[in-house]
Amino acid sequence: MMTAEIAVGATSGREVDWHSLDWAKIHQTIKRLQMRIAKATREGRHGRVKALQWILTHSFSGRAIAVKRVTENQGKKTPGVDKVVWDTPELKAEAVMSLKRRGYQPQPLRRVFIPKANGKMRPLGIPTIKDRAMQALYLQALEPVSETKADPNSYGFRPMRASRDAAGQCFTALAQKTSAKWVLDADISGCFDNINHDWLLNNVPMDKVMLQKWLKSGFKWNGQLFDTEAGTPQGGIISPTLANMTLDGMENLLEQHYGVKGSKKAGQNKVNLIRYADDFVITGTTKEVLEEARKLIAEFLKDRGLTLSEEKTKIAHIEEGFDFLGWNVRKYDGKLLIKPAKKNVQTFLRKVRGIIKESKTAKQENLIKKLNPVIRGWANYHQNQVAKEIFSKVDSVIWKQLWQWACRRHPNKSAAWVKSKYFICDGLRNWVFGTTVENDKGEKGIVKLVKASDTPIKRHVKIKGAANPYDPEFETYFEERLGLSMKESFRGRNRLLFLWYLQEGICPKCGEKITKETGWNLHHILPKAQGGTDTNTNLQLLHPNCHRQVHSQERK
Repeated sequence: MMTAEIAVGATSGREVDWHSLDWAKIHQTIKRLQMRIAKATREGRHGRVKALQWILTHSFSGRAIAVKRVTENQGKKTPGVDKVVWDTPELKAEAVMSLKRRGYQPQPLRRVFIPKANGKMRPLGIPTIKDRAMQALYLQALEPVSETKADPNSYGFRPMRASRDAAGQCFTALAQKTSAKWVLDADISGCFDNINHDWLLNNVPMDKVMLQKWLKSGFKWNGQLFDTEAGTPQGGIISPTLANMTLDGMENLLEQHYGVKGSKKAGQNKVNLIRYADDFVITGTTKEVLEEARKLIAEFLKDRGLTLSEEKTKIAHIEEGFDFLGWNVRKYDGKLLIKPAKKNVQTFLRKVRGIIKESKTAKQENLIKKLNPVIRGWANYHQNQVAKEIFSKVDSVIWKQLWQWACRRHPNKSAAWVKSKYFICDGLRNWVFGTTVENDKGEKGIVKLVKASDTPIKRHVKIKGAANPYDPEFETYFEERLGLSMKESFRGRNRLLFLWYLQEGICPKCGEKITKETGWNLHHILPKAQGGTDTNTNLQLLHPNCHRQVHSQERK
């Protein structure tokens, strides 16, 4: 069986037509290998893991998926120091054949700085697109190991997990009357920038030669080359997984010291860890328990070259509350409520105000098109928490800003005139910021501002701690969760939901799942220009990139 899989990678001298690749077969090959890597990891067969990883990273399928990933994600148009991007099918095809371990040497990172919430600047190291593709290739072989060994209550930068799962675990650990009353709210100083390279090389189960090359690649800034002595680049595809693997083991350490869940010792201390990347909280019955836990974690991090941030790490009582991932977690008269944090709301409103200020001379419909995704995205992030009251307050503040924007444009007009020009009636609402626009076909329609308070509050069901996307035991479980997620995404669009279920949630072109993250396009099997209809039998849901490939093949 292993010989057959090696044959998948025997592609020297092969010509690749990017649009004619059998993506369903390619994904199936890699998934099968990843499942076997995860199984070998669970069984402690380290030699088997290494052999399977070698097969995957030398396979044609692995290289094709790596190129597909870096040419379809958000950074696909962002070059490294070589200023190269792969933006044509021909370049992508060449790239697949260029990903080889022998003779590979990564180029230095391109250093850029982005602003942080506290006003400081965060350094980002952007690898070249070829280096990102090589990292994506080796990540396919590493992720089944990292997911199998991960802490159950780690939620950041992991497939099928999100910040709302971390919030759900906070509720589980703190909501009861008998729950822990104290919380250690911790943050690690410059986690990505300070991880010890020797620790990574000694403890991460992957090709050490490749890992060392990435860690020591250096970075360029202002035309100068600098060495990288510690840390992993924040712009690297593999970096979040390396950081997670560095921090995995915290939960096990706390269980060894304070008792395994369900034991009498654990019941007395009520120590729980909830982690999202390098941001984590630990619960405990007393302040003293958490002071001790803090020392344990500090010692754990020291071996990895990391330290806790004195500025951001503190111990708080649950009735005082604490901020975590943009939410404030606090008990009010014994009842735990998770609300949008004040800082998060202020940052959001500052962003909205900035968009409105930049649009002093913009058309009303263009301003609405800029604001709607921002408002909708922020409201969707908070829709699983206690946010209805804050949504209404936010809508009120935005309305005032838009009224000022409208009045400033027409200082000599009356309030009634301004209202009639920029605000419309929508059902029982008389002050909706919107306007009538005409499309290319001459059809008129209304463009109106989204209201945060129209977002329904929905309880989120937290993912099981032990759930592993590379374990066949959880396949049905993840499919059910995906179905519930897509019902929410297709709310009010029954036809799309019907097609999604009809296709069993799978893209007919590549055989991969269609999710909220991948996005989708509606495709006419027989084009309308050739007499195709809008009936369900002539429609398919495809991934956006798969949709482009289908049309490219049709043109050929």
